[in-house]
Amino acid sequence: MKKTVFLYMIITSIIIGCNRQEANLSLTKPEKAGMSSERLNRINRMMQDYVDQNKLPGLITMVARNGKIVHFEKFGNMYIDKPMEPDAIFCIASMTKPITSVAIMMLYEEGCFQLYDPVEKYIPEFKDLKVFSHKDKDGIHVVDQVKPMTILDLLTHTSGLGNGSGNTPIDSIYKSAKLSDGSLKDMVQKLAKIPLYYQPGTKWNYSKSTDVLGYLVEVISGKPFDLFLKERIFLPLKMKDTDFYVPIEKANRIAALYGPSDSSGFKVILKTDTLKSILRPSKFLSGGGGLFSTAKDYMIFSQMLLNKGEFNGVRILGRKTVEYMTENHISDDQLPTEGFYKGTGWGLGFAVTQDIIKWQGVGSNGSYWWGGAYSTMFLIDPKEQLILILMTQFSPSEYYPINVEFTELTYQALID
Repeated sequence: MKKTVFLYMIITSIIIGCNRQEANLSLTKPEKAGMSSERLNRINRMMQDYVDQNKLPGLITMVARNGKIVHFEKFGNMYIDKPMEPDAIFCIASMTKPITSVAIMMLYEEGCFQLYDPVEKYIPEFKDLKVFSHKDKDGIHVVDQVKPMTILDLLTHTSGLGNGSGNTPIDSIYKSAKLSDGSLKDMVQKLAKIPLYYQPGTKWNYSKSTDVLGYLVEVISGKPFDLFLKERIFLPLKMKDTDFYVPIEKANRIAALYGPSDSSGFKVILKTDTLKSILRPSKFLSGGGGLFSTAKDYMIFSQMLLNKGEFNGVRILGRKTVEYMTENHISDDQLPTEGFYKGTGWGLGFAVTQDIIKWQGVGSNGSYWWGGAYSTMFLIDPKEQLILILMTQFSPSEYYPINVEFTELTYQALID
C-alpha cells in the first residue's frame, strides 16, 4: 500500500512538473513544437525587408506553440539609430481592450453583477439616454431608448456608443467633447449628454464602450482602474512592464511612434510633450487604448487566455468564462455592411474568426485576435495551440498589410 502511494506521488509530481514546463513559455526548437525553423525564417526575411526598404523603423515578432516560444526576433530600430531590443515598450492602444474585458469578467465571476444588468444600475448618469434619430434645419432630433444599455452591450460594442471617428452629426459632438480630458468619471458624464448612435443591442459599432467598462471596474470594485489591473492581473502574471505610463527609469526602452513621410519612408510623430506625458501617471485611464506593454508581457497574457484562464499556476478566469468570451456574440444583421472583416464576428473583447473561406486567408475558425492603432497585433488559435504577437509603432495601422502577412507566414510554418 505504501509503495503504491509513493509511486502515485512520484507520478503526480512528474505530471505537475511537465504541466508547469509546458506553460512557462521557454524558448524551444520549432520542430519540437511542430513548426519548421526554415519556414519560420521567412518571417525574418519579410520583416527585414520592411526595415531595409525604409517602410518601418523596427519591429518585434513572437510566436508560441504548445506553450513554448518558437520564434522571437527583433528588427531595425526602436528610435532613430537605437537598435530594437527584445524588451522594448510599445503603446498597445486597442490591445488594451482584451485586458479590460478580462478585468470586468473577473468581477462577473465574483457575482458582482449580471451581464444583462442595465449599465445605469451602476452608472446613474446613463439613465434615460437618448438615441440619435436625424438632423435637419432645426437641429438634431432624438428618440428614447427601446431598452436600456446592458453590460453585455458594452462588451460586444453594441451599446450604441461611438468613438467620434466618422462624419455623422454625433461624431462631431464626440470630437468637440474632448472625452479624454479628465478622469473616467468625467468621460462618463460627458458621454451621458451625447445621443447614442444606435439603439442599444442593435448594431456593432467600435466605440468608447471599453472605456466605460474601465470605469465600471472602478465603480464595482471600489478601486482605481489601474490599481485593479495591477493587483489582479499584472502582478499575479508577472507582467512587469505593462501599465498606463512608462516609469522614468524605463524611458530608454520606449519605441518611438512613426508615420508615413511626405516624401518616402517614415518620420517620427511622437513629440517631446507627448513623451513627457507617457512618463507620468495618466489621469485618463483608457480601458479602450491606454496601456503600454512588451511582446513578452502580452505573450503571457495571451497564453493565459489560451490556457482557459490560467498561467503558471495563477488562475485569472475560469475555463467556462474564457470559452464564453471567445464565442461570437454578434449576428450578421448587427455587423456593418462595410468596414468590418469578412468571415469575422466579435467576442467579449476581440474579433473571432468565424469563416476562413470568407476571410480569404489561412487560419482556423475560432481564432480570436485584435490589433492596435499603431500596428501592434495578437492572434490566439486554440485549435493549433498557437499565439502570434507583432509589436511596432506605425500609424495608420492599415497602411501596410504586415499583420496579414505575418499571420500567413506563421501558419505556413506549421508542419505537425
